[in-house]
Amino acid sequence: MSVSSRFYIGIHILSLLEINKEGNNSSEMIADSVNTHPVIIRKVMGMLKKSGLVHVTRGKAGATLARDLSEITLFDVYTAVNAVNDNNLFNIQEKPNPDCPVGKNLQGTIEPIFSLAQRALEKVLENVTLQDIVFDLDK
Repeated sequence: MSVSSRFYIGIHILSLLEINKEGNNSSEMIADSVNTHPVIIRKVMGMLKKSGLVHVTRGKAGATLARDLSEITLFDVYTAVNAVNDNNLFNIQEKPNPDCPVGKNLQGTIEPIFSLAQRALEKVLENVTLQDIVFDLDK
């Protein structure tokens, strides 16, 4: 099971844009804050821009939030950056042994449970805004 690090990076970028809204928000500066390469920041920033969460000005070192923090949920970020591959939080073995009583039946048994767990996570993310995150950062 794995949620892409793009999710964390997206939250970091959006929080930093708010906290540093009067400063230089170049991909290099953001990459330094995230402790990653600027190319990764530009990739995630492109995903956030495509989803309408940020405005990006090329060559001017300017990225700004496209919406108020209270209007951006963690679920918005999660979906913007494709945090889960193929919309499946949990990986399921694709070719279990069909002769094994567990292998031939486990997928059908466990998939509905995994789907409920993923939906529960997504419901939590829908109820947390970036405003909540930034507020906690200031403590």
